[in-house]
Amino acid sequence: MESPPVGAVELICHPETRSEAVRGIEARVVRTADGILAVRYLLEGDLGRLCVPRARTPRITERLWQHTCCEVFVARKGSSGYHEFNLGPSGEWAAYAFVRYRDGGLLADDQLNPGITVRSTAERLELDAQMRLGQLSPIYLNARLSLGLSVVIEDDSGTLSYWALGHPSARPDFHHPDSFALELDEVRY
Repeated sequence: MESPPVGAVELICHPETRSEAVRGIEARVVRTADGILAVRYLLEGDLGRLCVPRARTPRITERLWQHTCCEVFVARKGSSGYHEFNLGPSGEWAAYAFVRYRDGGLLADDQLNPGITVRSTAERLELDAQMRLGQLSPIYLNARLSLGLSVVIEDDSGTLSYWALGHPSARPDFHHPDSFALELDEVRY
């Protein structure tokens, strides 16, 4: 049994980090009963004015967030521990585990590969990824989840803008607990 897809949610640019080249970013999420979290990011704008990494061999790569990158944060509702996926348009990716706010590190496990696919035109970029929740933590399989969805955009001048469901602090901070603003119900059989 698959949970109903979350309708498109709009990501908001942090007010201190504007981007003239991006018209909008939305995300869609589907969670399946077999533990897959599928996410699609849709970016509309002038892609010629953005720095979008070229396709490479999929591999674990750190510091993807220093350039154009999509991110997914996953936590069990009410828990201080969480996981983060960085999803590069290049196909490169990284997964992290945190026991509490920013206290954690890289998971160097190729089995977590989210299978990133990208489609783009001059005005639109779509990035799809699928994360196996049970491989991150068995507690995610049936639990009520809180998600943070975010995107870092690098424009052609090297300037970064930060997009998320919300921005609870004066500076961009995707790890802030209030950034985990999308809730998914527990999976019932």
